[in-house]
Amino acid sequence: MKREEPPPPIQEYKELSVSRGISILDLILRTLAIFGTLGSAVAMGTTDETLPFSTQSVIFQAQYDDIPTFRFFVIANGIVCGYLAIISLPLAIYHIIRATSAKSRALLIFLDTIMVTVLTAGASAAAAIVYIAHKGNSSANWAAICQQYQTFCVRITGSLIGSFAAVFILILLIPLSGLILSRQH
Repeated sequence: MKREEPPPPIQEYKELSVSRGISILDLILRTLAIFGTLGSAVAMGTTDETLPFSTQSVIFQAQYDDIPTFRFFVIANGIVCGYLAIISLPLAIYHIIRATSAKSRALLIFLDTIMVTVLTAGASAAAAIVYIAHKGNSSANWAAICQQYQTFCVRITGSLIGSFAAVFILILLIPLSGLILSRQH
C-alpha cells in the first residue's frame, strides 16, 4: 500500500505561488524583449533610401551597412534576440514549472548581465550616429543628413526605441531574478 505524504503548510503554497507568478512575469518580459530586439534588428537591417534626384552616374543612397556602427547594432540585437529565444525563454518556462530551481536562475542572472551590456553598447553607439545624422556637427564639418534622407532617419530612430526598450526590460529582469533567488533561501 502506498503511503501519501501530508500536504505542505499553507505558507509554502503561498511562497510557491508568488514565485510562479514572478516567473510568469519573467516569461512575459523576456518575450517582450525578444520582440524589441528582433524588431530593432529587422528595422535597422532593412533600412535604405535612394534620393529621387539620383542620376544614372551618381546615386545618392543611404543604407544601414554604410555605417559600421549600424552593423554592430544589428549584430548586437541579433545576438541578444538569439540568446533570449534559444536559452532564456526555455529556462523561463522551466522556472514556471520548477519554481524552486536556483542554479539555472543564477545562470540567467549572469547571462542577462552580459546581454544587457552587449545590447547597451550597440544601442548607445547607434544612438550617437543617429544624433549626428539628425543634428550634424559643425565643429567636425559633418552635415545633418536627415533633411535629405527622411525615411532612412525615421527607421533608424525607430529601431533605437525597440532596442532601448529591450535594454530596460533586461535591466528589470536581473533584480527580478535576484528577488526570486533571495526568496528561496
